[in-house]
Amino acid sequence: MFTSANLSGCHSVDHAARRTLLRAAAGWAGVTWWTGIAERLARAEERPEARAGAEAGRTASGAVEAAAATGVTGRPARSVIMLWLQGGPSQLETFDPHPGTRIGGDSQAIATTVDGVKIASFYPQLAERMGRVSLVRSIVSKEGDHERATYQGKTGYRPDPTLIHPSLGAVLCHQTSDNIEIPRHISIFPGLWGARGGYLGDQFDAFRTGDPVGPVPDISLRVPEARFRQRMDDLTNVVEPAFARGRLRNLDSGRTLHATTLKNAQRMMSSDQLKAFNVREAPADVREKFGDTPFGRGCLAAARLVQVGVRCVEVTLAGWDTHVSNHEGCRTQAAILDPAFAALLSFLETEQLLDDTIVLCGGEFGRTPRINPAGGRDHWPHGFTLAVAGGGFRGGQVIGATSPEPRGLDRPSTDDIADPRTVADVHATVLRRLGVDFQTEHLTPIGRPMTFSEGRPIASL
Repeated sequence: MFTSANLSGCHSVDHAARRTLLRAAAGWAGVTWWTGIAERLARAEERPEARAGAEAGRTASGAVEAAAATGVTGRPARSVIMLWLQGGPSQLETFDPHPGTRIGGDSQAIATTVDGVKIASFYPQLAERMGRVSLVRSIVSKEGDHERATYQGKTGYRPDPTLIHPSLGAVLCHQTSDNIEIPRHISIFPGLWGARGGYLGDQFDAFRTGDPVGPVPDISLRVPEARFRQRMDDLTNVVEPAFARGRLRNLDSGRTLHATTLKNAQRMMSSDQLKAFNVREAPADVREKFGDTPFGRGCLAAARLVQVGVRCVEVTLAGWDTHVSNHEGCRTQAAILDPAFAALLSFLETEQLLDDTIVLCGGEFGRTPRINPAGGRDHWPHGFTLAVAGGGFRGGQVIGATSPEPRGLDRPSTDDIADPRTVADVHATVLRRLGVDFQTEHLTPIGRPMTFSEGRPIASL
């Protein structure tokens, strides 16, 4: 059971760890992303029937048929952008304020463009875009630890020691096929717990990158073109065949992914689509709207990446673990999030991408109604908020509610939440809107049947 005692001890570390995107030629074998060609090669070896289904889904009619199988009418959404607020943002200082109550703290609420819907006063730009945003204010979970709750937030499942579940982006990429030259699943500022492919395979892990203030690092040749080509020729035609002798035929496509990764690394290096990573390519007035912050640049890069065909982009804004000085911390973070989120929605709408792109904004849990002696709020998975926009979802709605005068300040009470929804319900809702049949069972590598979600879609969205 959750108590204030076991919620207040946060053992998180700075989620700034990130690996370089690509290494020099000697390190190509360690890269764990694929693009369209590599994905199809492996599926041809491992799952011919899945490949056939994916190829059918590449046509517009195939996509509509797949959506119809999940109960979605019309064209399904195509892409997802997840704005991940690492640390657990306070619902009371973001999207579910209760000013003037014993739990409201110092925050104030402002009106939005939707009658009767108010959000924290820190978000004036987002308030102007609320007609395209819906708020699920009654998310409940049983996970109050950062790592475990992040895992659940990204996969829809609680951690299980017997397997690793795939993240939302991994599922989407597994169920679709595209012929683009850069990774289809990308995590910007992934921190310690980036999105993974889980039992679907490492090829569906998110491609990790940092501040998109310039070109992707380690992507340019370090030797003359002729010398590089000779190296690749020797590696492909001499070293690889020698290593392949006496080994399993499908060792590469089924396990190591070395040769296919190498081919796709070379393909990415020469792709014009790489420009989408570099926000300096965008006009100055567009960059200004997103804010001159790493997160703002990450949101702009996410929009540009979706524009060239990327399926899922996760952008992380850390710093929400406000055990101390919660009000000040939320105000600081809002100054970063508000312009970036609002500009992202505007950009996608201007480029006619918003109806095809689902935008999610939230963290692993919320914060306690009680303000602790340090002026902070502790972990609270018993009623927090997720913002949903685009992708054909209805905007301007509020689903669920938390009590402004809760009975339980430290312990949850069922009377304090109206229309509770689970993290799994959110995943089921998003997958359904993407046209993914989340209820069909898929076998893990050891033959265990698993579905992509065990939740129930939120019909009102």
